[in-house]
Amino acid sequence: MSDTSSEPISLAGALASFDELWSPRIVTAVNDYDVRVAKVEGEHLWHAHDDTDEFFLVLEGELRIALREPSGERTVVLPKGSVFTVPRGTEHKPLAPTGAQILVFEPTGTSTVGDRHDEVPDHVDATTGHALL
Repeated sequence: MSDTSSEPISLAGALASFDELWSPRIVTAVNDYDVRVAKVEGEHLWHAHDDTDEFFLVLEGELRIALREPSGERTVVLPKGSVFTVPRGTEHKPLAPTGAQILVFEPTGTSTVGDRHDEVPDHVDATTGHALL
């Protein structure tokens, strides 16, 4: 994991350092939370984090998040510069039909496929985040 640095971290530089999709890199930590960046394209998978909210910030492109809520299913659309928090326990599926770059803020050790999920497809990295090299 990246240690908290005394120097600024370039998000563009961090994103340029890898090509894998749906495979987040940890850029820093804030208390007990990871700040992760990822390149995404296509669909992730339906999953839920039982004990934590999940914060998304779209750095480039457009991210959509399908949600299964008590009132039914809906999709939120997040253009560049938008933020959205998926409440804990809510089933959701991020998707980016034309690709996006995102920043995610969640507790250290949180799996990208949550606590409950569909079968993990080959293009999704089931991880708690990779160190930024």
